[in-house]
Amino acid sequence: MRFAQVERYVWVADMIGRRGTRTGSKGVPVRYEAIDTALGSLAGKAAEWDASVHMPRIGCGLAGGKWSRVEPLIEERLVRRGIPVTVYDHGD
Repeated sequence: MRFAQVERYVWVADMIGRRGTRTGSKGVPVRYEAIDTALGSLAGKAAEWDASVHMPRIGCGLAGGKWSRVEPLIEERLVRRGIPVTVYDHGD
């Protein structure tokens, strides 16, 4: 997890939640455990900064993840801690 400040009140969180870039014999690249851990770190920083979180449907594009598995992680790690979350869905 890395944080980069891009404006005075805007930070970007760089989370690694997959292994590799392609679906193959070992399945899809998404690693839900890694996403869960990263969201926990993000929650700590967001709470410290009194920040909201804005994101796409992480882990569900090239990583091949299922939103039905990612959304509960976001709910558990961020929303239940009172951190406002906006998920942008650009569709197909």
